[in-house]
Amino acid sequence: MRVVRVLGVLPGFVGFLCLILLTMSLVGMEIDSTRVQATTVPCLDDDAGGCPVGMTGSNFHVPWGFNLIDVEVNIAWDEPEKAWIGVVDAKYAENCPPDSNGLTTCEAEEFEFVAGGPEDLDEFTFSLNPGDYRFTSGGREGASLDNQLVTITSTFHISTAGEILLGVIGILLMIGAVEMIYPIELFWKKYIKS
Repeated sequence: MRVVRVLGVLPGFVGFLCLILLTMSLVGMEIDSTRVQATTVPCLDDDAGGCPVGMTGSNFHVPWGFNLIDVEVNIAWDEPEKAWIGVVDAKYAENCPPDSNGLTTCEAEEFEFVAGGPEDLDEFTFSLNPGDYRFTSGGREGASLDNQLVTITSTFHISTAGEILLGVIGILLMIGAVEMIYPIELFWKKYIKS
């Protein structure tokens, strides 16, 4: 009987860890912000074809495993009056490939933005769903070539299905541990006898 009680500590400990992870996920885990310098795409008044759009040269790949976690990336930039930043599906790189300078021949109206874009004034939040993406940026009318500071902050949560699963497993393990250490049947027999 004592061996069963000692072994009952293990599922109780694992259940407790599951509930701790669940609590951390509900609150969210934030990674320290990253700050990078980014070049503002110029958009001078004498540009006949409108304002050019810059695009990253390679895809940003989000693997299928991100279905199990919710990651939100907040992107903010210091000079919203000069530039905008956005995220598009990587398929746009086929029709609007960036040249050696990172500029495309397309304008902002030709893109369907997953997050951000010319309408966002100084920041946006990008939820990482599985797929391939490209980051884009463009200057607002009259913007000259310049550098600006971009701040990237990420927050992690376990997906809703994962949180529910963790909660159920944690509670069941805790109940099982209590049953192993203090069997309800023994308490019931003592209650009947008294």
